Amino acid sequence: WSVEDILGEGEEQDRVPLERLQLLGESEELRDLLLNPHLRQLLLTVDQAEDKSSLMKKYMQEPLFVEFADCCLRIVEPPEKENIIPE
Repeated sequence: WSVEDILGEGEEQDRVPLERLQLLGESEELRDLLLNPHLRQLLLTVDQAEDKSSLMKKYMQEPLFVEFADCCLRIVEPPEKENIIPE
């Protein structure tokens, strides 16, 4: 499959550059989270689910899954450096 198979024309803003995705593989924090067997089972279940959308809504209530999602987002979309006083 390709990115074009997944994203429609109106979803282009949801695309994450390949360089950012590669950062996920370099993250020690993410690697440590993925050692958790419960999280691995949650991810496997989502991957194999027919209705991924409703399952994702359910799993976003699970603290471990939210921690995983937040970690991924911090890596691909680092927080803006707002309100930081320069030295």
